[in-house]
Parts: sequence; C-alpha cells; structure tokens
Amino acid sequence: MSERIVVKTEENSAGVRIDKYLAEKTELTRSAVQGLLEKGNILVNGKSVNKNYKLKSDDSISVEVPEPEPMDALPENIPLDIVYEDDDLLVVNKPKGMVVHPAHGNYRGTLVNALLYHCGGSLSGINGVVRPGIVHRIDKDTSGLLIVAKNDKSHINLAEQIKSHSFTREYETIAVGYFRDSNGTVDAPIGRSRTDRKKMCVTYENSRNAVTHYSVIKQYGGYAHVRLRLETGRTHQIRVHLAHIGHPVFGDGVYGKPCRYFEGQCLHARKIGFIHPVSGEYMEFTSELPEYFVSMLNKLEKM
Repeated sequence: MSERIVVKTEENSAGVRIDKYLAEKTELTRSAVQGLLEKGNILVNGKSVNKNYKLKSDDSISVEVPEPEPMDALPENIPLDIVYEDDDLLVVNKPKGMVVHPAHGNYRGTLVNALLYHCGGSLSGINGVVRPGIVHRIDKDTSGLLIVAKNDKSHINLAEQIKSHSFTREYETIAVGYFRDSNGTVDAPIGRSRTDRKKMCVTYENSRNAVTHYSVIKQYGGYAHVRLRLETGRTHQIRVHLAHIGHPVFGDGVYGKPCRYFEGQCLHARKIGFIHPVSGEYMEFTSELPEYFVSMLNKLEKM
C-alpha cells in the first residue's frame, strides 16, 4: 500500500525549496523527494510543482509515497573488522560513516553488502533480503560493535535476549555541557516526533519505555566523556535521552548542534555481551575507542 503524508508549512518556511523542506520534515531523502515531484506524487495546494518551487507560509503539501519495490541486497567486497566469528554468529566492529543495511539512497557500500560477500548464504533470513542477519542496528555515524546472526535459530535467541534486557550494550560518547551528577538514569519513553517524522523524541503518546544509565568518565569544562549502558534499545535512544536532559551528543546535528570541524556525532558502541545461542556460554567483547574519538578527547585535554 502507498502512504500519504500531509505537511502544513510553517511561517518560517516561506522561501525554502520544497525538496529541502520535505527532506528535513519527513523520512524521505532529498533525491527521493525530487523523484516523487517528477512523478507528480507531491501536490502543493492540490497542484503539481517542480523541485525548484519555493514554499509559502500557508502551503498545504500532500505526498503520496508508493509502496517500495522489492530489492535484493548485493554482495560487495568491502573489508570488515571482524572481532569474533563462528558457525552461528559474528561480531563486527562497524566504522563510523557506514550504513548498516540498504535503504533508499544507500543501496551500495553498506554493512549488509559486505556481510553477503563474506558470509555468502550463511545469514539469517528473519529480517528479509534487505537486512539478512541484522539482529540490532547502530546509526550510520555511530561506530562500534554489532552482532550478526548466521541462522534463524541464533537470530531468534539473540533477539529474545535483547527483548528481555539480558543483552549487554555499553557505549561511550562525548556529551555537551557540565554534568552535576557523575551517575544517573534517564527513564523516559521514546516515540516518533509529531512535527518531524525523521526524529524521535521523549513522549507519552505512541511511545515505548526507554531506560539509559550513564556515568561520567571525565569532565572537560563544557564537555564530558560519558559511558552509557542501555537497558532498552529504542531508535536513537542515547541521542534522544542525552538531549532530553540537556546534554546532547557532541556533533549531533539532529538532536543537538552540528560542529563545523567534526562530521557526525561522537558515539561509539564500546562493549557487547550476550549468551551464545548454541553453547550457552556468556561472551563479551570490547572495542577500543576509534581514532576520531581519541583525537577529540585529545583536543579537549588541551582546551
């Protein structure tokens, strides 16, 4: 089924190009918006417009998003940093900037493309052909550890561990601001923003419970090196929760402020722990902080 999105422009949107505006206010990329405009799937006040159209403050935009066509992810010979691997699963250290699975605008160069080349047909099929083996995800600009299931039995078992909160996930980040408390817990439900479909937010409407524990490793004046442990795993959970308490992740242009000399947010999935779905053994892996993170800490030390 196609999806219909209705967007009412705001006063400060006057003069903004429609493709730029919709890319910011929906989950669509700018190129996807341009494609829908060319097909006549986007109407402004009931009429078709081109991608150069500049909005007026009282425009009503209707977007008809067609059902996505089936897409097979293709194997690509992309180097992987594999921390552990056996017949049932593997743990990968994902670099910052790599998308986890193919989606509109990112069909190539993803972690899934690399996994298909490395594993061949040995990946679980529970999440379909676009996300084979993917049990959980981390954002494109988040680096660190991710577990991949090679068969459906392992996938189900690992997913259940995540659901029951017995799955260990620790992150480290550089957050903005001075923390008054060196330890704390953010217990606040997360759902999709009603005003910006690309964002999540703390809300009690159509939300799910979310709990994040944090401890400050070191303060640097207006910044802090923080360790976080996820009790739940909601979309953008750490980024939303830290922004909610007034300490957004450094460089996060969505929930905080972008930095002109730093690309993307400074967030690293440092530790992962789980019970092996076949052997029953508890396994835990740690990833050293990557160069971009260490470099930023060194800069803060000299401030």
